Amino acid sequence: MKKQWVVGVLLLFLVTMGILALRAAGSDKTGMAIKGGSTIGVIEINGVLGGTSTGTLMQGTGADSGIIMQTIRDAREREDIKAVVLRINSPGGTAVAAEEISIELDKLRQTGKPIIVSMGDVCASGGYWIACSSDYIVANASTLTGSIGSIVEISNLQGLYEKLGIKQEVIKSGDLKDMGSSARELTEQEKVIFQDLVGTSYERFLVQVRAGRKGKINEEELLNIADGRVFSGSKAFELGLVDGLGNYYDAVDIAEQKAGLKKGSSKIEVINTQNFWDRLLLNVSAARIIPDAKFEMKY
Repeated sequence: MKKQWVVGVLLLFLVTMGILALRAAGSDKTGMAIKGGSTIGVIEINGVLGGTSTGTLMQGTGADSGIIMQTIRDAREREDIKAVVLRINSPGGTAVAAEEISIELDKLRQTGKPIIVSMGDVCASGGYWIACSSDYIVANASTLTGSIGSIVEISNLQGLYEKLGIKQEVIKSGDLKDMGSSARELTEQEKVIFQDLVGTSYERFLVQVRAGRKGKINEEELLNIADGRVFSGSKAFELGLVDGLGNYYDAVDIAEQKAGLKKGSSKIEVINTQNFWDRLLLNVSAARIIPDAKFEMKY
C-alpha cells in the first residue's frame, strides 16, 4: 500500500511538472504586451464573488477576486490594451471581493482606458457594485440586475443539534465572541450589532451607486428602488441603472468608440480565460486550509 501511495505521488508530480512546462511554453498567449496594433481586453467575471476560486475541474471556477484583480492590473500595464470590456455574469458574493475588484477598476479608469460593462444572464448585488466602477453599462433586455443591498445569513441549528444529541461547549473571552454561532439563537444585542453592520455596508453600496450613476438617477429614485429587488435589463435602463441595451458585441463596439478606435479595427482578447490545464493546476494547488467563517457580509 505504501509503495502504491509513493508511485501515485510521483505520477502526480510528473503530470504537474509537465503541465507547468506546457504552460511556460505557451505563456505568450496572454499577459504579454503586443507590439503594434490595439487590443480590447475582455475580463470575464463568472459566478459567485469570493476570495478563492470555487467549482470543479470540468465546470471551471467561480469568481476569484485575487485572479480578477491581477488581470485588471495586467490590463492597466499593457500598452496595447486601449479599453476593457467587463463581461459580468454574477449574482454577487462577499462584500470584500466586490469592493476589492472595484478598487482596481477605478485605478484602471484613472489611466484613461475606458471600461465598458457587458451584463450576461445576471449582474446583481455585488455584480452590480462592480459594474458601477465603469464608464458605460450595457445590459441585455432580459438580464437580471439590481439587488442593491447587503445581507448577513446565520443558520440556527440548535434544534437539530438537540435531536442529534450534540452539545457545544464554548469557552470565550467575552459575551459576544461567539456571536453568529449556529448552536444557539441570536440575542437581542447581537441582532442590533448585526443590523448595524448590514446598515453600514448598505450605506457603502449606496455611495458606490451614487458615484457610478451620477447624473443618471436622482437620490429619491435610488432610495426607492434600493431595497434588494431585482430588475430586468429593460427596466434597469428605464430607471437609469444601466446606460444602454444590447449584447456583448455592442459593448465591444462601444469600447472601441470610447477609446477613439475605428470600429472593427482592434484585436479582441479575453485576458483571464482558463483552459483545462489551468483549472487542473488550480484544483491541485487548492489543498489549503481555509477558515470556516460563521458568517459573511454579502452583496
